[in-house]
Amino acid sequence: MKKDCSKKINGEFKNKSIISLEQFDPKSLQTLFSTIEKIKKRIHKKGNFTPLLRTVTTLLFFEPSSRTFSSFSVAVKRLGGSTLEYQNPLQTSSVVKGETIEDTLHVFSNYSDLIIIRHPEKGTAQKAASLGLKTPIISAGDGIGEHPTQALMDMYTIYSHFGKLNNICGLFAGDLLYGRTVHSLIKGLAFYPNNHLYLLSPKELRLEPGLKKELSKSGIKITEIYDENDIPNNCQFWYWTRVQKERFNDLKQYEKVKNRFVITPRLVQKKGNNKMIIMHPLPRVGEIDTRIDSDPRAIYLTEQLQNGVYTRMALLSLVLGKL
Repeated sequence: MKKDCSKKINGEFKNKSIISLEQFDPKSLQTLFSTIEKIKKRIHKKGNFTPLLRTVTTLLFFEPSSRTFSSFSVAVKRLGGSTLEYQNPLQTSSVVKGETIEDTLHVFSNYSDLIIIRHPEKGTAQKAASLGLKTPIISAGDGIGEHPTQALMDMYTIYSHFGKLNNICGLFAGDLLYGRTVHSLIKGLAFYPNNHLYLLSPKELRLEPGLKKELSKSGIKITEIYDENDIPNNCQFWYWTRVQKERFNDLKQYEKVKNRFVITPRLVQKKGNNKMIIMHPLPRVGEIDTRIDSDPRAIYLTEQLQNGVYTRMALLSLVLGKL
């Protein structure tokens, strides 16, 4: 019997694939956050190695990655598990010989206890989770669709700072059309009441109208702005993203919109506040002035990254039934 990849978590993670934020609800997120706290306490007490797993996890990345790939690899190993790692299988696996992705997934399902997949085509993770494999699937990002584990770590980061995920005012800036991290994070924040999100992007990279309409129906308030001067001063977080060169067929269009909006010390002084945090999913390619790195409100190279490992450790433990 094939697994339903869209199955809701409902507080029970064991053996479930993680494909979209739409599978979650506040109860499930709270379960995850509580598990993250347990993981952090174990690490602080016993060091970086906390042996909960005796499993093999396959990392199957058809698209370049440094942080997501590495943090998943580190998360598995800190938990005592081992990994089968394939970066760029399009050049280094039997895919080169014409093997279908379905067959590749069936192979690794027999070799491991869990498969983590990244792919440039939207919907691939959902397709993988529908194959009836022996192992659950965790999406590490599929094309311009979603990046659920990035959103989970970002939601935890916001929650750990403000103690809540409701009554939040936030700013998203940059590539909102192709930005899968943005898509997932907004879907997660839409579970909670009284959130107001401002979207700042070039007109060519605005949030897809259908997705915006869908999210607005959930009750979250979304306001599109078109100029840095329209940024409100009361945002609790800024979430900046790069313009993704790899999503453009016409590089002239990329050059036209890249770095349209850049965080500078002047902008932070003018539009920021003392309690906000500045986030970025990375990599950055010029949209954040490096002078911002030393600002204590900038957490994209510190806390946000650290939470990526903790969140993935917690998620792995829950999906494999170890916590």
